[in-house]
Amino acid sequence: MDIPYAIQPRPDTGLYNAKVGIWLFLASEVMLFGGLFSAYVLLRVGADPGTWPHGWQNLTLGTINTVVLALSAITTLLAWVACKAGQFGRFKFFHACTLLFALAFAIIHLNEYHEDLTHYEIHLTSGLIADGHMVENNLKEDYVIIEGRTVNDEKLLYDLRSQTIKESEIKIPRAEIASMESYGPWHNTYMALDFTMTGLHLLHVIAGSVVIGYLWLFGRKMWRTDPERFTNRVEVSGLFWHFVDLVWIFLFPVLYLT
Repeated sequence: MDIPYAIQPRPDTGLYNAKVGIWLFLASEVMLFGGLFSAYVLLRVGADPGTWPHGWQNLTLGTINTVVLALSAITTLLAWVACKAGQFGRFKFFHACTLLFALAFAIIHLNEYHEDLTHYEIHLTSGLIADGHMVENNLKEDYVIIEGRTVNDEKLLYDLRSQTIKESEIKIPRAEIASMESYGPWHNTYMALDFTMTGLHLLHVIAGSVVIGYLWLFGRKMWRTDPERFTNRVEVSGLFWHFVDLVWIFLFPVLYLT
């Protein structure tokens, strides 16, 4: 039994079923990310003056990832255009490019997570605060070594935009450590929001890559038997991918530029 409107547009919406479904799904995604962005705005506005972090993200890596996702949006569009033109080989090429861009994005972002999780804020018994990336934290030794700096006021760690930071290797005896915490999602509200929003976005990138990868690997059979339906599937996956790109366009300035 043929499913109606799997290829041809419905008379009431002018769209085939899968396209109606993806737009409804994307509407729910807008509400999901809209709630997170709203939470970010409210928590930032409600924070005490001078306690909201600025300049904590690596702007260079964020910019590279923005360019990578923008290029992936172009290649996934070109993959759909190739299908419309009946050029399956070109479709394979452009979707392969999309998958490579997605892989690059994920690797760069996981590297940023690693940088956060190896960055420590260490409060010393003297009242000073050591801040930097862990170089050595051997439990058998009576010291830790970080590559960073020391400050006497925690507020100096919040806004890094106007500071000239000189880092050096610092050896800290364990007896002088009052508390030590990495810059994970538990560090403060900002890092919790950063990991939640970018982590959810990264999961969407991975999910989209799985769908695109499936079409790239196993699409030839449907292309031979029902090319129009296959082309529709490519279009639907592309719509989801463009939504993923759009979300990053909002995440980038919110987390990297403000």
